[in-house]
Amino acid sequence: MYKEFLKEELFWIRKPKNVIIDDKKIEIYTEPNTDLWQRTYYGFRNDNAPILQTKTKDKYFSFTVKTVFESKCRFDQCGVAIYIDSENWFKASIEYENENYQRLGSVVTNNGYSDWATQDISASIKEMHYRLSRRESDFLIEYSEDGENFKQMRIFHLFKADDEISFGIYACSPEESYFKAVFSDMYITECKWQEHK
Repeated sequence: MYKEFLKEELFWIRKPKNVIIDDKKIEIYTEPNTDLWQRTYYGFRNDNAPILQTKTKDKYFSFTVKTVFESKCRFDQCGVAIYIDSENWFKASIEYENENYQRLGSVVTNNGYSDWATQDISASIKEMHYRLSRRESDFLIEYSEDGENFKQMRIFHLFKADDEISFGIYACSPEESYFKAVFSDMYITECKWQEHK
């Protein structure tokens, strides 16, 4: 199995005002005060980030994408997402913090409560590859700086992902900011995450 994401039937959750799509890449220009988060610690509920997705009932697959970004303000982010509804979703990205470091991380939201798992990386990094793999309702997210050697970020479960899911890419700027995020090398393959034995 090998499918190009851009040739799938795609749909927007909140289409951004400024986006360019051709047969090789997607460019999203973020808008200020856009984000995804639910309740935990901060108390607020934000659900207005643009997400471009496709739907599948395939229980075993991997989705890979390269991101290049010009983030410059705190929390600017772009990456991969699974969006089932406003209280059940996942995202992985690099969130800009300051000129010294940014956070490579992921958020899993189940039943209306988000978590946030991160590791600090250099603010000089301006591109990253992600690979999202599904095994039924369990998922693996990995990252790679070269697109060849992937490292595990986390394994997680989504309670509402027992049948059809929607997955794809997203970009947002939670504060008074905007930037360009470019997505390329997007493809869907057989599941690269091997069964545990």
